[in-house]
Amino acid sequence: MNIHFFCPMWGLAHLNIKDMLLRIKKAGYDGIEFGFPLNSKLKNEFLEHTKKLSLKIIAQQYDASGNTFNEYKQSLKENLYYLATFKPLFINSQTGKDFYSFEQNSELINLAQKIELETGISIVHETHRGKFPFCINTTVEYISAFPGIRFTADFSHFCNVSESYLQDQQDSLQIIIKHAHHIHARIGHPQGPQITDPRLIEWQEAVSFHLQWWDSIVRYHRSIHSKLLTITPEFGPAPYMFMLRTTQTPVASQWHINLHMMQLLKNRYN
Repeated sequence: MNIHFFCPMWGLAHLNIKDMLLRIKKAGYDGIEFGFPLNSKLKNEFLEHTKKLSLKIIAQQYDASGNTFNEYKQSLKENLYYLATFKPLFINSQTGKDFYSFEQNSELINLAQKIELETGISIVHETHRGKFPFCINTTVEYISAFPGIRFTADFSHFCNVSESYLQDQQDSLQIIIKHAHHIHARIGHPQGPQITDPRLIEWQEAVSFHLQWWDSIVRYHRSIHSKLLTITPEFGPAPYMFMLRTTQTPVASQWHINLHMMQLLKNRYN
């Protein structure tokens, strides 16, 4: 099984497209996980340079919005169809709301499945606080209703929502692991979705828990002879990255932390 690593566009969008993609290529990533607003003028330039550099792409849907459910549904529909035109490996979607009913979120999942069939582009749903798979028990309920559903495993959110390292939910977590299609290698803790720096000794308990979960995903995909598993080290910039109060500078480099995570996992799995 091949494991490919993707760099998040998050935190790099201030760079011009060519420089950003060259930096990603030189750092050893296999591709980029990106999100662009509808009808972005940068689309053609982005596709041109990713092709030249042989960088694979994962599209990210995160900004569907609306004051009503129907407005949100229409926004999600437009976003998913638009991102499918990039012809990515798949679309990673932050889908639904934690306060929508089970029936409403199910309607959105059905919409995604319809678009997936029409476009031929797979759509996976990110485990994310505020979205429909915001906690473990709720996510398992959706798996029961949609046995073929697939997720981007960002378990940092589960830690934050449950205020734990999920010690008492391992059986349910194993169910979700078997539906994990993509990994966001960000490390959360009981009081937040992102630790300050995974290289620090005080955070090694958090690192250890997440590595165990990712190990389980890798083992499962090897057991079913998957050809490819994708991982995005996804530590984010401020406000996720802590800032020094006096200077407003980050306490660590997002870029170097994500490089550290990529190398750590390359050594561990390859």
